[in-house]
Amino acid sequence: MAATTHTVTNQAPPLVGYDVFTCDRALAEGVERHLDPSLLGDARAELSLLGRTAGSAQAQEWGALANENPPVLHTHDRYGNRVDEVAFHPAWHRLLGKAVAAGLTSAWSRPGGHVRRAAGFLVWTQAEAGHGCPVSMTHAAVPALRTDPALAAEWEPLLTSTVYDEGLRPAAQKAGAIFGMGMTEKQGGSDVRANTTRATALSEEGTYELVGHKWFCSAPMSDGFLVLAQAEAGLTCFLVPRVLADGSRNAFAIQRLKNKLGNRSNASSEVEFDGTWARRVGDEGRGVRTIIEMVAATRLDCVIGSAALMRQAVAQAVHHATYREAFGGRLVDKPLMRNVLADLALESEAATTLALRLAAAYDDGSEREQAFLRLAVPAAKYWVTKRCTPVAAEALECLGGNGYVEDSGMPRLLRESPLNSIWEGSGNVQALDVLRALQREPLALNAFLEEVGAARGADHRLDAAIKDLLTELADLEGVEARARRLVERMALVLQGSLLVRHAPSAVADAFCASRLGGDWGAAFGTLPHSLDLRAVVDRAAVDL
Repeated sequence: MAATTHTVTNQAPPLVGYDVFTCDRALAEGVERHLDPSLLGDARAELSLLGRTAGSAQAQEWGALANENPPVLHTHDRYGNRVDEVAFHPAWHRLLGKAVAAGLTSAWSRPGGHVRRAAGFLVWTQAEAGHGCPVSMTHAAVPALRTDPALAAEWEPLLTSTVYDEGLRPAAQKAGAIFGMGMTEKQGGSDVRANTTRATALSEEGTYELVGHKWFCSAPMSDGFLVLAQAEAGLTCFLVPRVLADGSRNAFAIQRLKNKLGNRSNASSEVEFDGTWARRVGDEGRGVRTIIEMVAATRLDCVIGSAALMRQAVAQAVHHATYREAFGGRLVDKPLMRNVLADLALESEAATTLALRLAAAYDDGSEREQAFLRLAVPAAKYWVTKRCTPVAAEALECLGGNGYVEDSGMPRLLRESPLNSIWEGSGNVQALDVLRALQREPLALNAFLEEVGAARGADHRLDAAIKDLLTELADLEGVEARARRLVERMALVLQGSLLVRHAPSAVADAFCASRLGGDWGAAFGTLPHSLDLRAVVDRAAVDL
C-alpha cells in the first residue's frame, strides 16, 4: 500500500501536557472565591502542580493501564491457606499514591482543607476515576471515627497521612492507612436497617465478633473498614481491621470481585464475616447516626467526581472541535456545534461551582452552613450525578467515530459516568433524604432559602424560579410521588443562584434562560441562539 495514503491530516492532537487546574477557569475562580487570601498562594501552587501531573502523558498512561489491567482476587496461597488478597497493576498504586501524597485524604484539620481537597479531587479524578473510591472513603471515615476519641487518636493520623503505605500489615506498623466501607447486603441494598450481619460482644469492652456478609464492600484491599451490623441494642457501626495487632489476618473472606460496567480499575467485592473481630464505633443501636457523616462526605465526593468527569468530557469535546475542520471551517466556529459545546459547558461549570460551594460549607462549619449542607448535599448528589451520563454521551458524540474508540478515552468516561448516581444512595434515596430534611429540620430549609435568595433581584428568571419553588414547598401533600421534580428544581435554583452571583454574565444568562427560563429543548445544543455562546465555549476551552 502506498505510504501517501497514510498521511494523517485534520485530526486533533492529543489533549496532553497541560495544567488541568489552571486551565479550568470555573475551578480556579471558585478556589479563589472560597479560600482565605492568606491560603491562596500555597493552594494555587499545590493545585497547579497536581494539575500539571494530571494533564501529563504519564498520568494518562497510568489511567489507561489501571483500567486495561483490572484487579485480580487471590483467595488462597500456593499451599491452600486463605489469604484474600487483591492484586493491582502498578499504575493503580502510582495513582493512589499520588492522590494520598497530594493531601486528598487530609482535609479535616488544615485551614481551607475541604475546598483545597475538593479542587484537588476534581483535578486528579480527571486522570483516572476508579482509584477515587478508596481516597473518598479514607477521607470520609474521619468524622465517623471521631465519635470515639480513642479510635480517632489511633486511626486518624494514619488516614490523614500523606504517605501511601501499600500492603497488609498491622496498622501500628504503617505510615499511612486506607479505609473502605461495607453497608449493603443482598436482601437490603439501600435499606441498611434490613442488614442481617450479627455482632456478639466479646469480653473486652467495645470489641465484638461479626458473622454475616456484605454484598458490596468497597476497596477490599484497605487496612480497615467501617461496617454496619446488628448488635443487641440494634444496628451499630463497627471498625473491622484487615490485619490484627498481633499480625494475624482477620476473618475477612472475599468471595468475588464485582464485574462492573465501569470503574474497572477499582475493586468492589462481596465479603463474608465469620468470627470477624471488630471494634464498636459510637453507641450500640446508633449505627446509622454514627456512619451518616461518612455517607454525607462520600456523597459530596460523588458530586465532585461527577463534576470532574463532566469537565474532562467537555474539555475533550471543545479541544477536538477547536482543531477539527469540516464543511469549510473549524467545528468550534459552526453555530450548531458551538451551541452543543456551550450547553455542555454550562452543565460542567454549574456542577463545579456547586461542588466547591458545598466544600466551603464544610470548611465554615457553622450551624447555618451545617443546616445548609443537610439539604444541599442530597439535592446536589441527586442532580449533578444524573447529569453526568448525558454530558459524557454528548461530548463523546462531538468527537464522532473518534470518540467511540477506546483510544480516545471517551468510552471510559461514559462507562464511569453512571456510577456516582448509584453509589452512596441512588436517586430515590437522595430525593427521600431531602424530604426528610424538609419535614424534620426547619433550619435546613431556612439556610437553603437564604442561600438561593442571596441572588434575588439579579435575574428575573431566577426570581420566578424561586417563587415557583416556594409554591411547591408550601404544598407537601403527596410529596413523595413528586419528590424528584422538587429536588431537581431545588438543585437548579441553587446552581442558578451561584452562577448569577459568581459566573461571567454570558454563563449566568445562558443557564437562567435554559434551565430556569424554559427556553431549552430536550437535548443538548438547544440553547437560545441569541445568547453569547462563543464566550461560554471560550471559557471552557483548554489553552495549550
